[in-house]
Amino acid sequence: MRVRALTFRILNQLRHDRRTLALMLAAPVFLLTLVYFILGDTVPLVKVAVINAPAGFEDKLEELNVRSLRYSESEARRALEQGEIIASIDISGGKSAIKVDGSNPAKAKAALAALEQAKNSALFSRPDLKSEVSYVYGQEDLPTFDNFGATLIGFIIFFFVFLVSGISFLQERTSGTLEKLLSTPVRRWEIVVGYVLGFGLFTVLQSFLISWYCVYVLKVMMVGSFALILLITLLTAMIALTLGILASTLANNEFQMMQFIPVLIVPQIFFSGLFDLPAGMEVVGHFMPLYYIAHALTEVMIKGGGFAAIAWDLGIILACSVLFMMVNALLLKKYRRI
Repeated sequence: MRVRALTFRILNQLRHDRRTLALMLAAPVFLLTLVYFILGDTVPLVKVAVINAPAGFEDKLEELNVRSLRYSESEARRALEQGEIIASIDISGGKSAIKVDGSNPAKAKAALAALEQAKNSALFSRPDLKSEVSYVYGQEDLPTFDNFGATLIGFIIFFFVFLVSGISFLQERTSGTLEKLLSTPVRRWEIVVGYVLGFGLFTVLQSFLISWYCVYVLKVMMVGSFALILLITLLTAMIALTLGILASTLANNEFQMMQFIPVLIVPQIFFSGLFDLPAGMEVVGHFMPLYYIAHALTEVMIKGGGFAAIAWDLGIILACSVLFMMVNALLLKKYRRI
């Protein structure tokens, strides 16, 4: 009898908690659908530049699902540096010179395999034709962790700062501290900025520790400046901090705060560069902060880019942080009692 009463109480509680019901029913379907389209039988778009090659070589590449583009040597170099293509090939002088962007190992391997297969096919078989492969970015034998290390650094900082800041700010609300602050003449934006700066001091230490540990202890590949890595991770912590506070403003308890993880955090993992996405889905990643974080870290750690190479990414991250702070200030209005 008591078990039945407890069971009915839980069912009645869940029936009135629409957010929990939506998470239990809709969120798994949403995530499974997302994984289906990302990990389905879709072929990633691979682009290569053909500088010099026999007639019909490009047709063979098209049969192998590789898009070939005719470029001059200078144009191919520029396209490789800007990430427009994954490899270039120049067949002349009795040899085949291939340059590869190893920052995306999956596409690099696909491009190399297709180029070698096209070169060694029945139409273009030449025993004296040697391939000289050079990597513009990355290395051929680069460990898997090094390939994804830049993205993982950004994700780990983003996830933990989001979780800790959100729960901490929620405790400020549930304990009544925030309500007391709102009853004073202090402005809402001052409260948001104060909390961001307060939590931000601890995120500085966390960002430095994670960056230093990955680069100097785990020996993750790092071609660029360590100072730029620190700058990116600090901005990563800032946007995660403001997003965490924003989520906690919308939540009523810690359980509801955790419900935002599969909605706000998990989808960003798929668009951060860890997976090769179909061409149509890559655009979705441009609306997610973690995409710009991973891109900036990859530009510095793998490609050795300077500040100019990541300025756009940093601008987007900073703009999103300011936007989240403004929305936080607006949402705090509902907690002001006087």
